Amino acid sequence: MAEEKKSWLRRRAEEAIRGGLTRAYRTIRVEPERFLFQLRAAYGLPIITFHGVYSVEMSRLDDVAESVIRSGMRMAAAEGAGLGFGGILTIMPDLGILSAITMRTIQKLSLLYGFEMNTDDEVAELWIAAASAAGVDISRELLEKEVVNKFVPKVIQRIAARASAEVVEKWAGRLIPIASSVIGSTLNYYFVRAWGMRALAHFRHKHLEARRKLIEEQSQTAGIKLSGECKL
Repeated sequence: MAEEKKSWLRRRAEEAIRGGLTRAYRTIRVEPERFLFQLRAAYGLPIITFHGVYSVEMSRLDDVAESVIRSGMRMAAAEGAGLGFGGILTIMPDLGILSAITMRTIQKLSLLYGFEMNTDDEVAELWIAAASAAGVDISRELLEKEVVNKFVPKVIQRIAARASAEVVEKWAGRLIPIASSVIGSTLNYYFVRAWGMRALAHFRHKHLEARRKLIEEQSQTAGIKLSGECKL
């Protein structure tokens, strides 16, 4: 009976997480222009476009990234505390909202490190980062990443399946009403923290690769220009 109940709970959790991630993908994406304004006004980054982040010191970008994650953690904790009072009855709505909060945090990290999600490749990279944050190996899906409309739903399904297993294992305390408010708040807090830090590492690595290529291109351009001046 316990195994049957666990199986039901996991199925419901998977559905809730999949729904939250899908909504985050389709309808509640981060608005790049608004976030760019926030980076200038709230964090003081001297950038006009997201490409400008490649001229900002890495330590400063990392500080902002950690602040973005902390903001997501606080939001998730507040949401978990509010819905936690309902015990098991509110686990599914909580998971749907938590998934959306987590995905929006990952989207902000993508933008912060210079990946604007304007192209299919950048959208695919966002979900590769999300899968990495969830600890999901999507190597077999990478062949389809050129067709984003097929790639993203498959990745969402894999993430939901993995995350639901974690939820069933750790969210058992949510079965107790009232006490589940504190438990839900704490679990949500650390859920966003864990996923956010793994996504940060992913985008930071990609950013450093892009920054290195940009420096190489600038050096080559400067070398060609200097060579032309010498001939004159």
